[in-house]
Amino acid sequence: MKGNRKLALALAVGLCGFVARSAAQGVNVTGRVAYYGGTNPPGGISAVVWLVPAAQPASDTLAPKPMDAVLRQKNKAFEPHLLVVAKGSTVQFPNLDPWFHNVFSLFNGKKFDLGLYEAGTSRTVHFDREGVSYIFCNIHPEMSAVVVVVSSPYYSIAAKNGEFSIAGVPPGRYMLRVWAENSLPETLEALSREEELNGTMHSVGTLRVRQADSGTTQHKNKYGQDYEPPSPSNPLYTQP
Repeated sequence: MKGNRKLALALAVGLCGFVARSAAQGVNVTGRVAYYGGTNPPGGISAVVWLVPAAQPASDTLAPKPMDAVLRQKNKAFEPHLLVVAKGSTVQFPNLDPWFHNVFSLFNGKKFDLGLYEAGTSRTVHFDREGVSYIFCNIHPEMSAVVVVVSSPYYSIAAKNGEFSIAGVPPGRYMLRVWAENSLPETLEALSREEELNGTMHSVGTLRVRQADSGTTQHKNKYGQDYEPPSPSNPLYTQP
């Protein structure tokens, strides 16, 4: 009888230890983003999934620390195309091309216009609020990038096949948020939902995102006008 009590006590202690370790390690949240209503882009899925505590925490301990990030301009493209940063972060925009660029974002999220700047120079932007910033070059219409600013440390950039994983999320109630390229805001808002996390693994399943018509995703220059055709004789626009 005494041995049974010791065994029961040992099992209880072991279970408590397992629960404590599980809580400390957090929940691994997995899922997949899938497009429908259009042709999948050749570069694959471009999406971000993040979790926001459903109840406002008593302190800012869960807020991610601001970071210093870099969005390069190279070969008439932004690298990386998709960047996720914490609220309060700064992003450098170095020009690594042998010609001028003019980086701007005037639509959503952080609005800015860095003006015209030459090869080998850089500009910096402070992203001080949550949101999605669509970034372009006023000279080269083929250049585009997206900066997603979040106030939660629990986020993931989906892989090209749409799969994502967010590790170490403390158990509790969260709002699931999604951003996906070429999708309308109302489409993405409809995907938001509450998730109750517990245990060590949690799947949110497949998040099906409807793509917008291609005509709705085209952009103008910073003056709201169509881009002018490149002029080979103008060193601002083309490679010397």
